Amino acid sequence: MTINFTSQDWVPESCTLPTVERPIRVAEFDEFFDTSVRELSRPEPTRLDLRLTSGGHQAGQELAARESGCCSFFTFTFEDTDTGAVMSIQVPAAHVDVLDALDARVRAITVKDAR
Repeated sequence: MTINFTSQDWVPESCTLPTVERPIRVAEFDEFFDTSVRELSRPEPTRLDLRLTSGGHQAGQELAARESGCCSFFTFTFEDTDTGAVMSIQVPAAHVDVLDALDARVRAITVKDAR
């Protein structure tokens, strides 16, 4: 399944964020990915790990808290490691397609910046 992250058809019915606010949230995620993510990995199909810049931890926590309020299927955890903070995003297997879309979006933004 291919998901267009800029359209609204990838958003699961369980998301309670009003439709009018969804483009704003996508833009917030784009900004976060662009300014706060150094690298990413997908250790499991249901988990995406984002290694953050030194200032990215707080921005990630704020965005995660707001996203958890409308999309309760996401689980966000943060870990401080020797190489910096890591934000892990987990979803139940039923929502892997949403995580796939998020993964693709992060890769598109971070690869663009690496050129």
